[in-house]
Amino acid sequence: MNVSPVKELGLARRILKSAGALAVLGVLAIAALLGSLWLERRTEITLPPPTGPFAVGRAIYDWTDDAKQDTLAPVPGTKRELLVWIWYPSADGQAAGMDDYVPAQMRAMAGAVSGPLRLLTRDLSKVHGHSIRDSDLSPEQQPYPVVILRAGASADVWNYSTLAEDLASHGYVVVGFDAPYRSFTVVFPDGRIMTRIPENNPELCLEKTGQGRDSCANRLLTAWTADMAFVLDRLERLNTSDASGKFTGRLDMTRVGVFGHSFGGAAALQFCHEDSRCKAGIDVDGAPHGSAIQAGVDRPFMFLLSDHSRESEPESGQIMANIRSIYDRLPTDGRALLEIRGANHFLFSDDGALLKSHIVMQTLRMLGIVGIEGRRQLAVASYCLRSFFDACLKGESVSRFKSSSPLYPEIHVLE
Repeated sequence: MNVSPVKELGLARRILKSAGALAVLGVLAIAALLGSLWLERRTEITLPPPTGPFAVGRAIYDWTDDAKQDTLAPVPGTKRELLVWIWYPSADGQAAGMDDYVPAQMRAMAGAVSGPLRLLTRDLSKVHGHSIRDSDLSPEQQPYPVVILRAGASADVWNYSTLAEDLASHGYVVVGFDAPYRSFTVVFPDGRIMTRIPENNPELCLEKTGQGRDSCANRLLTAWTADMAFVLDRLERLNTSDASGKFTGRLDMTRVGVFGHSFGGAAALQFCHEDSRCKAGIDVDGAPHGSAIQAGVDRPFMFLLSDHSRESEPESGQIMANIRSIYDRLPTDGRALLEIRGANHFLFSDDGALLKSHIVMQTLRMLGIVGIEGRRQLAVASYCLRSFFDACLKGESVSRFKSSSPLYPEIHVLE
């Protein structure tokens, strides 16, 4: 049957009209999505409240090591310099001094992302924590145990404010730091900005194979653990003589814990293998590297993992075998190997758990890529961190902590 040219022309017009209508609807849908993302980015958000009895103070320092060079600096002879963040139990009645999540002078460059991708992350000026700026240390305890915090990969340590504030509210002085040329962006109080250089990116190291991968990771690991040692050296000086008087005699340097996320967790493991000042450590979902794999660790240590139940790659199997090998040689009365069901590797930080677009995160949950809500993962992780440090640094029971908790059924003990 032949179709007349007039009918063919009419059909073509209808097809074009339908295509045009679909294109308009597509443009409107994209515009609506971008508008929703823009509004979400500009919406105020507050971190989960700390669960402990103490208010939380925060102080920021610029520390330079006059004795040692920074082996990862692009210019030989550069001194090691760190931007140090200290969260601590605060004296009450100073809420008027509540600090910005990220101080204003740092926000312009901190985690800066250009273009449309900015819409996927909260405006940092709209994010609110619970730390009081430069408040007095609470007089209720004397002194307080110290916990060193190392961020994951190239992340800035403020990304872990939720975990740090919660620990501080339970009576710990938590000390994190950003390191030039390896942290993503370090903005010092005097306005200097130092960014990560590619060869210091742990994620690029892990893309290598064989000897090249191990050599790259170990080079970075050596510098990361040296940074931790320098921070402890300076804390000992601060405890002896703090010019402000705030921390003098208030830091219990005989009760030092260390934890980190991702490559920071590997650094915590290696540091606790090397430095006797570490009395207890936690690796939060970090693949082990360095001599700690063969030599093990002789003090209390916990591995806190995200949900790896769907992983079947040989590399994942080797990582878990290394963790098991280290765990089996840990002191039996001071070890834990835990998995948080449904947890995602990137949701241990504020950025992954709270500051990314909820629209995107809900989509990832619907697709099964993310199995647990971000605030819930941070709550479970905070409980695990403080419970293990309470057991190892405050003399509570590790075995009681490892028993199932009705409040946190997501915790799966892997023994």
